Amino acid sequence: MRRIHPDIKDDPDIVQAYAYPEGRPWLRLNMVASADGAAWDKGLSGGLSGKADKRVFGVLRGLADVVLVGAATVRAEGYGPVRPRESWRELRAGRPAAAPLAIVSRGLDLDFGAPLFREAVSPTLVITCESAPADRREAAAEAGEVIVAGGERVDLAGAVAALHARGLTRVLCEGGPRLNAQLAAAGLVDELCLSVSPLLLGGDASRILDGEPSRERLRLGQVLEEEGVLFCRYTREM
Repeated sequence: MRRIHPDIKDDPDIVQAYAYPEGRPWLRLNMVASADGAAWDKGLSGGLSGKADKRVFGVLRGLADVVLVGAATVRAEGYGPVRPRESWRELRAGRPAAAPLAIVSRGLDLDFGAPLFREAVSPTLVITCESAPADRREAAAEAGEVIVAGGERVDLAGAVAALHARGLTRVLCEGGPRLNAQLAAAGLVDELCLSVSPLLLGGDASRILDGEPSRERLRLGQVLEEEGVLFCRYTREM
């Protein structure tokens, strides 16, 4: 891997390249897209990902306090728990060996007996709203920890505040596109880490934001490259 912006450097320190800013909460989106903007290939993001992307993905998870994801992405991608890695030992000193998952779900259509809940190092968080079915909320509370934010729908600003109140201030969101769009519309996105895969896909795949409109000007802070894949790090202009 090499850095090609803002300078040229071979084999940059990836941990340093993606370090969180000190002294403030931070929410970053991490997404992969084809060169023509598709957020998935045949319904899954894995078809866009390669070795380098998976390496960056692992570092971002190791740095995060919590991994935020939408329920539809959990189901589509077959999510399991975040599992500890030996390479994270120093990164996570003083913290749990792996970040917990926080799943955003209004209807709670989740398998609470799955490894995602049963084998998690830290209890899996389920973020829902007051209108969620009571029996499903009870099942979620038995399997993990429930955060109720909002009435008829999940209030994402309240949800993120609840994560911060638990000391989970470095938030890594892995999508999907509808959750990303809602976070952006609420003004909650501080950073976008976008891997651009050298593929043209066409078709009806979503963009990385799909849903509510938003307009946020970003600053390009860094670009890494390996085997034609670009790893772009954008931050919100303050």
